[in-house]
Amino acid sequence: MLEMKNVNAGYGDLQVLFDVSLRVQPGECVALVGSNGAGKTSLLRIISGLLPIQSGTVTYEGKDLLSQPAHQRAMLGIAHIPQGRGICASLSVMDNLILGGYNKRAKPRRMENIEKSFEMFPRLKERRQQIAGSLSGGEQQMLAIARALIMEPSLLMLDEPSLGLAPIVVEEVFSTIGRICKTGMSVLIIEQNLIAALSIATRGYAIETGRVVLEGTSQELLNNESIKKAYLGI
Repeated sequence: MLEMKNVNAGYGDLQVLFDVSLRVQPGECVALVGSNGAGKTSLLRIISGLLPIQSGTVTYEGKDLLSQPAHQRAMLGIAHIPQGRGICASLSVMDNLILGGYNKRAKPRRMENIEKSFEMFPRLKERRQQIAGSLSGGEQQMLAIARALIMEPSLLMLDEPSLGLAPIVVEEVFSTIGRICKTGMSVLIIEQNLIAALSIATRGYAIETGRVVLEGTSQELLNNESIKKAYLGI
């Protein structure tokens, strides 16, 4: 479905990704773990069309993704929930959800998809007229996920969904992401919280200073001594 090969990218003279290769198969949940500044967010920005690359290839469903502008990539079925959630804080929950269904891909089924989102997130239904900026951090993350799902994506990308959330809320959010993975949707999740990410992913990549240093099943990464030492302090 999604494949990156030997991607190099950066900001001006600062290179942040070095020969990065990864893939996400249809229906697969993949985690990309690493510390702050490792290049994880830049990778998602490339897929979304927000950061050009210096060299390499990115294909989606067998087609060259780099030739497509950012808005067209969303039309192809790529949904990106950025770090910080990216909701419209001054709008109501309902208005945020309506915005999620304005692309041509999902507009005919917008209200139907909103009702489905309320089934998955009943708390949002209770708060549908509430201003989004007044929601708790966990509720805002749920709103961001719900809005992305209304777009009917085939690939959902999440950037640090646990950021700033209490541990009990992180558990709830990742339980929701795990349920989404089980629907057969492809998911690419970027996280510092290694345990949370690999608990729902089928495969994972570890990235350090812009380079993929490990790849394997979630269990293989959790059992890797280098991973234990670097991320778990074991």
